[in-house]
Amino acid sequence: MIGQALRLRPLHPGDAAFLRRLYAEVRTPELALMGFEGAAADAFLDMQFDAQQRHYQATYPQARFDIVERAGIPLGRLYVASEADALHVIDIALLAQYRGQGIGSTLLRTLQDEAARDDRRLGLNVAQHNPAHALYMRLGFIETDLEGMYRSMQWRPTPPAVPTRTTP
Repeated sequence: MIGQALRLRPLHPGDAAFLRRLYAEVRTPELALMGFEGAAADAFLDMQFDAQQRHYQATYPQARFDIVERAGIPLGRLYVASEADALHVIDIALLAQYRGQGIGSTLLRTLQDEAARDDRRLGLNVAQHNPAHALYMRLGFIETDLEGMYRSMQWRPTPPAVPTRTTP
């Protein structure tokens, strides 16, 4: 259980329809700009969703693939890879009706707490024009790289204060 009565639970096969709906909702505005509509857009979204899921599972086999829920209602997904020195947000997505309510902030702060507890950094990639970029900046992430249409961002726990030694 995390803040705002949010709960993370592992994916299960019954989540497929929800995940497809979430993926389509996130990507549809982008596809509309490219002229995809109707059956062509649906077919493209299905193909892309399947490819993305296979990629995530193959690239991050030990990752946590979770559904974000509140009161048993799925709101989004949070996929996180854990490495010795870092946590990496593979994907974070919420249905539109749940965005702007502090849910993403709560999820990310929980990950920041986990990273800080273990003295690890927290990284993620975000599309250049994704409005979530502003959220990441507010939460203390800094840009570390720009590759293609994605920004790499990283958050590090504040190092403990080092006592200064005064000379007598």
